[in-house]
Amino acid sequence: MLRAATAQDALCIGVLATQVFLDTYATTGIRPSLAREVLEHLSPNAISELLSLPGTSFIVAESSEHMVGFVQLTFGSAQELVASEFPAELDRLYVLGRFSGKGIGKTLLHQAEHLAASRGASTLWLTAWVGNQRALSFYASQGYKDIGATMYAFQGEEYENRVFVKALHAQTAT
Repeated sequence: MLRAATAQDALCIGVLATQVFLDTYATTGIRPSLAREVLEHLSPNAISELLSLPGTSFIVAESSEHMVGFVQLTFGSAQELVASEFPAELDRLYVLGRFSGKGIGKTLLHQAEHLAASRGASTLWLTAWVGNQRALSFYASQGYKDIGATMYAFQGEEYENRVFVKALHAQTAT
């Protein structure tokens, strides 16, 4: 089941995001920089702040009343490689590892595309870490075009990411 996130979801989104982030990026263990990044950007308080922003939306996926994934969008977020008058950024698409391969990520992505288009976005863009081959392959398989490299910096460290973009089709109001 998919639904729009509410303020009450901050705790579960934060914990789910922490687990997926560490499973993806802490493949050789935890360092202080990773720990600080998680606490600063994925804590329930940080997620609560994001949920309150008018240009940010979250969609959560649930199975048997348990959160198993989410997608985060920011409307009007620009990226220098993305030529679009009305862009939206897919900030995060996180699905718990044990639920991978069940179509949840694809369903969340399609719902994010629909939401972005319904709010007037002409383009959806995202970045994916070059070390995350599963994400790179996934977005390419969903029609996203790799348009170049960008660097993601946190805690004084930089990591190469690829920028992906997809044109969205306008949604007609019903």
